[in-house]
Amino acid sequence: MREIVIPATGLSKTAVAEALGVSRQTLYDVLSGKQAVTPALALRLGKLFGDGPGPWLRMQQAHDVWRLSREMKDELAAIEPLDAA
Repeated sequence: MREIVIPATGLSKTAVAEALGVSRQTLYDVLSGKQAVTPALALRLGKLFGDGPGPWLRMQQAHDVWRLSREMKDELAAIEPLDAA
């Protein structure tokens, strides 16, 4: 979003935050990874960009799973898969 979507609008981050009805700080926190895209923000983004909340929530979920899989690497390696019956 930070590198492709917002620049493609031609608007500043401040203008995008205003269009979304969120604070500039909220948008900056999401763009920097300090805050996740919540369902409420996904609804706002989906409305603004015309693609609905789904893509935004899926991107957030994919990011969360990627990050956690890295953080939990050792824990996950210790789990033995069950054999299918």
